Amino acid sequence: MKQAQPLFLIDLLKVFAALLIILHHLSSYGQLAVDAQTVLPGLMTWLFEYGRYAVQIFLVMAGYLATQSLTRFANAKFSSQNLLRVIINRYLRLFAPYIAALIFTILCAWIARFWVNDEFIGEQETLSQFLAHLFFLQGILGLDSISAGAWYVAIDWQLYSVLAILLISFSSYQALIWLISIVAVSSLLYFNRSAQYEAYFIYFIGSYSLGVLAYLAKNFADQKIQALAKLALIVIGLIIAVSTLQQVWLRNFLAWFVAIALLIWGNTAYPGTDSMIHGLKASALRAIAWASPRSYCAFLIHFAFILLANTFYISSGMHAHESGLIAISLMLVVVVCSAIAANYMYRWVEIPSTKLKI
Repeated sequence: MKQAQPLFLIDLLKVFAALLIILHHLSSYGQLAVDAQTVLPGLMTWLFEYGRYAVQIFLVMAGYLATQSLTRFANAKFSSQNLLRVIINRYLRLFAPYIAALIFTILCAWIARFWVNDEFIGEQETLSQFLAHLFFLQGILGLDSISAGAWYVAIDWQLYSVLAILLISFSSYQALIWLISIVAVSSLLYFNRSAQYEAYFIYFIGSYSLGVLAYLAKNFADQKIQALAKLALIVIGLIIAVSTLQQVWLRNFLAWFVAIALLIWGNTAYPGTDSMIHGLKASALRAIAWASPRSYCAFLIHFAFILLANTFYISSGMHAHESGLIAISLMLVVVVCSAIAANYMYRWVEIPSTKLKI
Protein backbone atom coordinates (compact mmCIF):
# COMPACT_ATOMS: atom_id res chain seq x y z
CA MET A 1 0.00 0.00 0.00
CA LYS A 2 1.86 3.05 -1.20
CA GLN A 3 0.64 6.46 -0.13
CA ALA A 4 -0.08 8.81 -3.00
CA GLN A 5 0.02 11.97 -0.91
CA PRO A 6 2.61 13.47 1.46
CA LEU A 7 2.18 12.30 5.05
CA PHE A 8 2.52 14.89 7.77
CA LEU A 9 4.14 12.90 10.60
CA ILE A 10 6.71 11.28 8.33
CA ASP A 11 7.65 14.62 6.77
CA LEU A 12 7.81 16.29 10.19
CA LEU A 13 10.06 13.57 11.60
CA LYS A 14 12.36 13.74 8.56
CA VAL A 15 12.84 17.48 8.89
CA PHE A 16 13.21 17.40 12.68
CA ALA A 17 15.74 14.55 12.65
CA ALA A 18 17.82 16.10 9.86
CA LEU A 19 17.93 19.47 11.64
CA LEU A 20 18.81 17.81 14.95
CA ILE A 21 21.70 15.91 13.36
CA ILE A 22 23.03 19.12 11.78
CA LEU A 23 22.87 20.91 15.13
CA HIS A 24 24.51 17.92 16.84
CA HIS A 25 27.44 18.06 14.44
CA LEU A 26 27.69 21.84 14.86
CA SER A 27 27.98 21.30 18.62
CA SER A 28 30.64 18.63 18.13
CA TYR A 29 33.19 19.88 15.60
CA GLY A 30 35.67 22.73 15.51
CA GLN A 31 36.24 26.04 17.24
CA LEU A 32 32.67 27.15 16.58
CA ALA A 33 31.42 24.44 18.92
CA VAL A 34 33.90 25.45 21.61
CA ASP A 35 33.01 29.14 21.53
CA ALA A 36 29.24 28.61 21.22
CA GLN A 37 29.48 26.61 24.44
CA THR A 38 30.36 29.79 26.33
CA VAL A 39 27.05 31.48 25.41
CA LEU A 40 24.64 28.53 25.40
CA PRO A 41 26.34 25.89 27.54
CA GLY A 42 23.15 24.03 28.41
CA LEU A 43 21.86 23.83 24.84
CA MET A 44 25.24 22.97 23.31
CA THR A 45 25.83 20.23 25.89
CA TRP A 46 22.35 18.80 25.26
CA LEU A 47 22.88 18.81 21.48
CA PHE A 48 26.27 17.16 21.88
CA GLU A 49 24.99 14.45 24.25
CA TYR A 50 21.53 13.77 22.86
CA GLY A 51 21.39 15.18 19.32
CA ARG A 52 22.80 11.94 17.94
CA TYR A 53 19.63 10.18 19.09
CA ALA A 54 18.01 11.58 15.95
CA VAL A 55 19.61 8.58 14.23
CA GLN A 56 16.99 6.41 15.96
CA ILE A 57 14.25 8.45 14.30
CA PHE A 58 15.91 7.99 10.91
CA LEU A 59 16.28 4.25 11.45
CA VAL A 60 12.68 3.62 12.49
CA MET A 61 11.33 5.70 9.59
CA ALA A 62 13.72 3.99 7.18
CA GLY A 63 12.38 0.60 8.25
CA TYR A 64 8.79 1.82 7.93
CA LEU A 65 9.29 3.29 4.44
CA ALA A 66 11.41 0.38 3.20
CA THR A 67 8.66 -2.05 4.19
CA GLN A 68 6.17 0.16 2.36
CA SER A 69 8.14 -0.28 -0.86
CA LEU A 70 9.00 -3.96 -0.42
CA THR A 71 5.67 -5.46 0.61
CA ARG A 72 4.56 -5.26 -3.03
CA PHE A 73 6.47 -8.55 -3.35
CA ALA A 74 4.45 -10.20 -0.57
CA ASN A 75 2.44 -12.42 -2.91
CA ALA A 76 4.96 -12.67 -5.74
CA LYS A 77 6.87 -15.81 -6.57
CA PHE A 78 10.47 -15.67 -5.32
CA SER A 79 12.96 -14.58 -7.94
CA SER A 80 16.65 -14.13 -7.21
CA GLN A 81 16.85 -11.82 -10.23
CA ASN A 82 14.16 -9.53 -8.80
CA LEU A 83 15.86 -9.58 -5.41
CA LEU A 84 19.21 -8.58 -6.90
CA ARG A 85 17.52 -5.86 -8.95
CA VAL A 86 15.85 -4.39 -5.86
CA ILE A 87 19.13 -4.31 -3.91
CA ILE A 88 21.10 -2.74 -6.77
CA ASN A 89 18.38 -0.16 -7.43
CA ARG A 90 18.51 0.85 -3.76
CA TYR A 91 22.25 1.37 -4.12
CA LEU A 92 21.69 3.52 -7.20
CA ARG A 93 18.96 5.48 -5.37
CA LEU A 94 21.39 6.42 -2.60
CA PHE A 95 24.50 6.80 -4.74
CA ALA A 96 24.19 10.01 -6.79
CA PRO A 97 23.51 12.55 -3.98
CA TYR A 98 25.95 10.67 -1.76
CA ILE A 99 28.85 10.84 -4.22
CA ALA A 100 28.11 14.50 -5.04
CA ALA A 101 28.23 15.35 -1.34
CA LEU A 102 31.45 13.37 -0.86
CA ILE A 103 33.22 15.18 -3.69
CA PHE A 104 32.07 18.57 -2.38
CA THR A 105 33.20 17.65 1.15
CA ILE A 106 36.62 16.54 -0.12
CA LEU A 107 36.97 19.88 -1.91
CA CYS A 108 35.99 21.81 1.23
CA ALA A 109 38.41 19.78 3.36
CA TRP A 110 41.19 20.48 0.85
CA ILE A 111 40.49 24.21 1.18
CA ALA A 112 40.30 23.98 4.96
CA ARG A 113 43.74 22.35 5.25
CA PHE A 114 45.36 25.45 3.77
CA TRP A 115 44.15 27.54 6.71
CA VAL A 116 43.39 25.29 9.64
CA ASN A 117 45.20 22.47 11.39
CA ASP A 118 42.37 20.78 13.23
CA GLU A 119 41.84 17.13 14.05
CA PHE A 120 38.23 17.02 12.85
CA ILE A 121 39.25 17.96 9.29
CA GLY A 122 41.20 14.72 9.07
CA GLU A 123 44.09 13.63 6.91
CA GLN A 124 44.23 13.98 3.14
CA GLU A 125 41.82 11.50 1.56
CA THR A 126 43.35 8.54 -0.25
CA LEU A 127 42.17 6.77 -3.38
CA SER A 128 41.51 3.55 -1.48
CA GLN A 129 39.49 5.48 1.10
CA PHE A 130 37.40 7.11 -1.63
CA LEU A 131 36.82 3.78 -3.41
CA ALA A 132 35.76 2.20 -0.13
CA HIS A 133 33.19 4.97 0.29
CA LEU A 134 31.88 4.35 -3.23
CA PHE A 135 30.93 0.81 -2.23
CA PHE A 136 29.87 1.67 1.35
CA LEU A 137 32.76 -0.35 2.80
CA GLN A 138 34.63 2.32 4.76
CA GLY A 139 33.31 1.24 8.16
CA ILE A 140 33.85 -2.47 7.54
CA LEU A 141 37.42 -1.79 6.39
CA GLY A 142 38.11 0.45 9.38
CA LEU A 143 38.81 3.57 7.30
CA ASP A 144 38.10 7.12 8.44
CA SER A 145 34.86 8.60 7.19
CA ILE A 146 35.18 11.44 4.68
CA SER A 147 31.96 13.05 5.90
CA ALA A 148 30.08 12.87 9.18
CA GLY A 149 26.99 11.33 7.57
CA ALA A 150 28.64 8.83 5.21
CA TRP A 151 28.44 5.92 7.65
CA TYR A 152 24.64 6.15 7.83
CA VAL A 153 24.22 5.74 4.07
CA ALA A 154 26.31 2.56 4.18
CA ILE A 155 24.24 1.19 7.06
CA ASP A 156 20.97 2.13 5.33
CA TRP A 157 21.94 0.08 2.28
CA GLN A 158 22.92 -2.89 4.45
CA LEU A 159 19.62 -2.75 6.33
CA TYR A 160 17.53 -2.36 3.18
CA SER A 161 19.34 -5.26 1.52
CA VAL A 162 18.76 -7.55 4.52
CA LEU A 163 15.09 -6.53 4.69
CA ALA A 164 14.68 -7.11 0.94
CA ILE A 165 16.11 -10.61 1.30
CA LEU A 166 13.71 -11.37 4.16
CA LEU A 167 10.54 -9.85 2.69
CA ILE A 168 11.07 -11.26 -0.79
CA SER A 169 12.34 -14.69 0.29
CA PHE A 170 9.88 -15.56 3.06
CA SER A 171 6.59 -17.04 1.96
CA SER A 172 5.13 -16.83 5.49
CA TYR A 173 4.96 -13.38 7.02
CA GLN A 174 3.97 -14.92 10.37
CA ALA A 175 7.34 -16.63 10.60
CA LEU A 176 9.03 -13.50 9.30
CA ILE A 177 7.55 -11.36 12.09
CA TRP A 178 8.82 -13.77 14.73
CA LEU A 179 12.28 -13.77 13.14
CA ILE A 180 12.38 -9.97 12.87
CA SER A 181 11.24 -9.65 16.49
CA ILE A 182 13.95 -12.00 17.76
CA VAL A 183 16.62 -10.20 15.72
CA ALA A 184 15.33 -6.80 16.93
CA VAL A 185 15.51 -7.79 20.61
CA SER A 186 18.98 -9.30 20.11
CA SER A 187 20.15 -6.08 18.51
CA LEU A 188 18.57 -3.74 21.06
CA LEU A 189 19.81 -5.68 24.10
CA TYR A 190 23.17 -7.01 22.92
CA PHE A 191 24.65 -6.01 19.56
CA ASN A 192 23.68 -2.33 19.88
CA ARG A 193 25.63 -2.14 23.14
CA SER A 194 28.98 -3.19 21.69
CA ALA A 195 30.99 -0.80 19.51
CA GLN A 196 32.63 -3.68 17.62
CA TYR A 197 29.42 -4.11 15.58
CA GLU A 198 28.98 -0.43 14.61
CA ALA A 199 29.95 -0.99 10.98
CA TYR A 200 27.35 -3.72 10.48
CA PHE A 201 23.58 -3.84 10.08
CA ILE A 202 23.13 -5.99 13.20
CA TYR A 203 24.06 -3.00 15.39
CA PHE A 204 21.16 -0.91 14.05
CA ILE A 205 18.56 -3.45 12.99
CA GLY A 206 16.70 -3.24 16.30
CA SER A 207 15.40 0.27 15.65
CA TYR A 208 14.97 -0.47 11.93
CA SER A 209 12.87 -3.54 12.72
CA LEU A 210 10.54 -1.50 14.92
CA GLY A 211 9.72 0.57 11.84
CA VAL A 212 9.16 -2.62 9.84
CA LEU A 213 6.73 -3.96 12.45
CA ALA A 214 4.95 -0.59 12.69
CA TYR A 215 4.24 -0.63 8.95
CA LEU A 216 3.06 -4.24 8.94
CA ALA A 217 0.85 -3.56 11.96
CA LYS A 218 -0.77 -0.57 10.31
CA ASN A 219 -0.92 -1.13 6.57
CA PHE A 220 -0.51 -4.80 5.66
CA ALA A 221 -3.59 -6.21 3.92
CA ASP A 222 -3.86 -9.37 6.03
CA GLN A 223 -5.54 -8.60 9.37
CA LYS A 224 -3.82 -11.55 11.06
CA ILE A 225 -0.42 -10.17 10.09
CA GLN A 226 -1.44 -6.75 11.41
CA ALA A 227 -2.48 -8.25 14.76
CA LEU A 228 0.71 -10.30 15.06
CA ALA A 229 2.91 -7.28 14.24
CA LYS A 230 1.06 -5.22 16.88
CA LEU A 231 1.61 -7.96 19.43
CA ALA A 232 5.31 -8.07 18.54
CA LEU A 233 5.61 -4.30 19.04
CA ILE A 234 3.93 -4.54 22.45
CA VAL A 235 6.13 -7.43 23.57
CA ILE A 236 9.31 -5.67 22.42
CA GLY A 237 8.20 -2.55 24.31
CA LEU A 238 7.75 -4.62 27.47
CA ILE A 239 11.18 -6.20 26.99
CA ILE A 240 12.75 -2.75 26.59
CA ALA A 241 11.00 -1.60 29.78
CA VAL A 242 12.14 -4.67 31.76
CA SER A 243 15.71 -4.24 30.48
CA THR A 244 15.87 -0.86 32.24
CA LEU A 245 16.14 -2.76 35.52
CA GLN A 246 19.71 -3.49 34.43
CA GLN A 247 20.48 -0.26 32.56
CA VAL A 248 18.46 2.58 31.00
CA TRP A 249 18.98 2.96 27.24
CA LEU A 250 17.09 6.04 26.14
CA ARG A 251 17.67 5.38 22.47
CA ASN A 252 15.70 2.12 22.69
CA PHE A 253 12.75 3.92 24.27
CA LEU A 254 12.93 6.67 21.64
CA ALA A 255 12.94 4.14 18.80
CA TRP A 256 9.94 2.32 20.28
CA PHE A 257 7.96 5.54 20.81
CA VAL A 258 8.65 6.63 17.21
CA ALA A 259 7.40 3.24 16.00
CA ILE A 260 4.23 3.61 18.07
CA ALA A 261 3.72 7.14 16.72
CA LEU A 262 3.98 5.79 13.17
CA LEU A 263 1.57 3.00 14.05
CA ILE A 264 -1.01 5.51 15.28
CA TRP A 265 -0.45 8.53 13.01
CA GLY A 266 1.75 7.21 10.18
CA ASN A 267 -0.95 7.69 7.53
CA THR A 268 -2.05 11.13 8.71
CA ALA A 269 -2.15 13.57 5.81
CA TYR A 270 -1.38 17.26 6.05
CA PRO A 271 -4.15 19.45 7.51
CA GLY A 272 -6.51 20.77 4.85
CA THR A 273 -5.76 23.99 3.05
CA ASP A 274 -9.03 25.69 3.97
CA SER A 275 -9.41 29.19 5.32
CA MET A 276 -8.84 27.97 8.88
CA ILE A 277 -5.17 27.40 8.11
CA HIS A 278 -3.34 30.61 7.48
CA GLY A 279 -0.50 32.77 8.63
CA LEU A 280 2.29 31.19 10.66
CA LYS A 281 0.73 27.71 10.73
CA ALA A 282 0.35 27.59 6.95
CA SER A 283 3.92 28.81 6.50
CA ALA A 284 5.20 26.12 8.87
CA LEU A 285 3.32 23.41 6.97
CA ARG A 286 4.69 24.65 3.64
CA ALA A 287 8.21 24.72 5.10
CA ILE A 288 7.91 21.12 6.32
CA ALA A 289 6.52 19.95 2.95
CA TRP A 290 9.38 21.74 1.15
CA ALA A 291 12.15 20.55 3.48
CA SER A 292 11.14 16.90 3.81
CA PRO A 293 12.18 15.66 0.33
CA ARG A 294 15.39 17.67 0.66
CA SER A 295 16.31 16.31 4.11
CA TYR A 296 18.51 13.51 2.71
CA CYS A 297 20.58 16.01 0.72
CA ALA A 298 20.83 18.34 3.73
CA PHE A 299 21.99 15.43 5.84
CA LEU A 300 24.71 14.63 3.29
CA ILE A 301 25.96 18.14 2.51
CA HIS A 302 25.94 19.96 5.87
CA PHE A 303 29.32 18.72 7.12
CA ALA A 304 31.09 20.46 4.23
CA PHE A 305 29.66 23.80 5.41
CA ILE A 306 30.74 23.07 8.98
CA LEU A 307 34.27 22.70 7.59
CA LEU A 308 34.02 25.98 5.67
CA ALA A 309 32.47 27.91 8.56
CA ASN A 310 35.17 26.80 11.01
CA THR A 311 37.85 27.60 8.45
CA PHE A 312 36.48 31.09 7.89
CA TYR A 313 36.07 31.65 11.63
CA ILE A 314 39.70 30.76 12.34
CA SER A 315 41.43 32.13 9.23
CA SER A 316 39.69 35.52 9.54
CA GLY A 317 40.85 35.89 13.14
CA MET A 318 37.32 35.98 14.57
CA HIS A 319 38.16 33.10 16.89
CA ALA A 320 40.64 35.35 18.70
CA HIS A 321 37.69 37.29 20.16
CA GLU A 322 36.27 34.05 21.61
CA SER A 323 32.84 35.41 20.80
CA GLY A 324 30.08 32.91 21.29
CA LEU A 325 27.62 35.19 19.51
CA ILE A 326 29.73 35.20 16.36
CA ALA A 327 30.07 31.43 16.58
CA ILE A 328 26.32 30.96 16.93
CA SER A 329 25.70 33.35 14.04
CA LEU A 330 28.00 31.29 11.82
CA MET A 331 26.19 28.13 12.93
CA LEU A 332 22.93 29.64 11.70
CA VAL A 333 24.67 30.47 8.41
CA VAL A 334 25.67 26.80 8.13
CA VAL A 335 22.04 25.71 8.59
CA VAL A 336 20.83 28.18 5.94
CA CYS A 337 23.60 27.26 3.48
CA SER A 338 22.89 23.57 4.01
CA ALA A 339 19.22 24.13 3.18
CA ILE A 340 20.05 26.13 0.04
CA ALA A 341 22.64 23.61 -1.14
CA ALA A 342 20.25 20.73 -0.38
CA ASN A 343 17.62 22.37 -2.56
CA TYR A 344 19.92 22.53 -5.56
CA MET A 345 21.32 19.04 -4.95
CA TYR A 346 17.78 17.69 -4.73
CA ARG A 347 16.76 19.37 -7.99
CA TRP A 348 19.96 18.82 -9.97
CA VAL A 349 21.17 15.47 -8.62
CA GLU A 350 18.64 13.49 -6.59
CA ILE A 351 15.59 13.91 -8.82
CA PRO A 352 17.46 13.13 -12.08
CA SER A 353 19.15 10.16 -10.38
CA THR A 354 15.78 8.45 -9.83
CA LYS A 355 16.04 7.39 -13.48
CA LEU A 356 19.08 5.26 -12.59
CA LYS A 357 17.40 1.86 -12.44
CA ILE A 358 17.88 -1.60 -13.83
